[in-house]
Amino acid sequence: MNIEYISQVKRVITAVLIVSVMIFAVGCTDKLSLENPNTQTDANFWKNEEDVLSGLAATYKVLKDINRGYFGVRGVELSNGRGDDFFIRNDVQSLYQLSTFTNNPTTTTPRDIYDGFFRGIFRANQVIENTPNASIDEAKKAELIAEAKFLRALNYFYLIINFGDVPLISSVPKEREQYFAPPANQTDLWNFIIADLTEAKNTLPLNYSDVYIGRATNGAAIAQLGKVYLYMERWEDAANELDIITKAPYDYTLLDDYEHNFMAAYDNNKESLFEVQMQNVGGPQPWAGENANESQGTTVAQEFAPAEVAGWFEAFPTNKIFQAFQQEKTVDGDFDARMYASLVWDYPGALYYNRPFSTIKKQFGFNAMIRKYQNWRNNDEGIFISENNEKVIRFADVLLMRAEALVQLGRIEEAYPLIDRIRTRAKLAPLAAGKNQQAMMIEIMHQRMLEFFREGLRFYDLRRWGKLADEIAASDKEGRQFLTLPRHELFPIPQDELNTNPNMVQNPNW
Repeated sequence: MNIEYISQVKRVITAVLIVSVMIFAVGCTDKLSLENPNTQTDANFWKNEEDVLSGLAATYKVLKDINRGYFGVRGVELSNGRGDDFFIRNDVQSLYQLSTFTNNPTTTTPRDIYDGFFRGIFRANQVIENTPNASIDEAKKAELIAEAKFLRALNYFYLIINFGDVPLISSVPKEREQYFAPPANQTDLWNFIIADLTEAKNTLPLNYSDVYIGRATNGAAIAQLGKVYLYMERWEDAANELDIITKAPYDYTLLDDYEHNFMAAYDNNKESLFEVQMQNVGGPQPWAGENANESQGTTVAQEFAPAEVAGWFEAFPTNKIFQAFQQEKTVDGDFDARMYASLVWDYPGALYYNRPFSTIKKQFGFNAMIRKYQNWRNNDEGIFISENNEKVIRFADVLLMRAEALVQLGRIEEAYPLIDRIRTRAKLAPLAAGKNQQAMMIEIMHQRMLEFFREGLRFYDLRRWGKLADEIAASDKEGRQFLTLPRHELFPIPQDELNTNPNMVQNPNW
């Protein structure tokens, strides 16, 4: 696809999102008894498709909120920070606490992300409840509602894997007391997510017109549903669901160049099933909040860049991941192709922001720095606002999740070609024949560690494999000695939630 065209499309989508958020924010403010006829209210909003699209845009927007969004800067740091492959330094107290397992119920970053999830759910519920009354074709209504249900399910999925039992809010509260819901049990929460994603997969379109690139498709819903089944250890369901999107009419595939997945010029590509759209448009202030001053880009690259190039050097790859990439050389005797795309270290000719890496000060005894998602071919990260979309689900994840489900079912031979597609792109030799279930799982675990570094999956993979204690202990991650299980398997329910919701209870072990 034409690179310049993709960039233009991103600008259109993001500009629409900015205007939509502004409209939607006005429409959702508390009303006085005397309403200004020139402002948006629930009474004069939700009339047509444009209104509903504004509501959906506001729902998408929460995903990248700089403080509260799971794919904004703090969310990226939260999802990656607890892995054995990642370390966050002590510049921001709440980030250092979660990275070193010294967090508590008052730690601010988990609190803000928890709040962001429920903001997204609230906005999705508004779309779901108000769309039926809008003047829209019935088939289009069904699609719009299904899109909101996909977003609601996505928020609930991340809530569960981070906080455990949380309130199940399936409608917009009409009275004050309805805001104070008790925690639901895991079975009800997972079934709710499955129902939303099933409707989304059966109703959402295969794709959208070019102007709407970035909206959730039924392929995204299928992939997310497959991931839900994998986390639930429903191996047969996961294998079957994920198989759907490996064949026609779907044309997802791996990019030839792994690194292109993490460059803005190649956003919304054939390997991506769903990603959060970022663009350096809107206002000049990334921390402004939801108003006209807010930039629609991401500050993650600036956070992770070294000080020499106008960065805050907040996060680092551990030496454990640095060494893991070197366990196997390519067929040409070189390092794994993903290593060059993910990390930078002092190899001959290594450049980082157009300067020799040897001139960059290494920090805290780590041998490498993060290259993945960074604009490292620029001179610096000086504008602080990056346009790299955050990938939520890649086809590589689909392949490795399905391989895992097949191995768990004992269907070893069917998993081989899926894993080999990942290995071939990394320029590794095909897997040796004759591996048993245990050996195949070791291979899948290793490939997931390398393939998804800095994509927020490592901690959650280790937890569902029962490997957290061993792998964190075997790392050079600062704070590893403070990991206590099962305490740190989940974040505590934020103290603010406990203070305001009398029906909420703290997670066990906290």
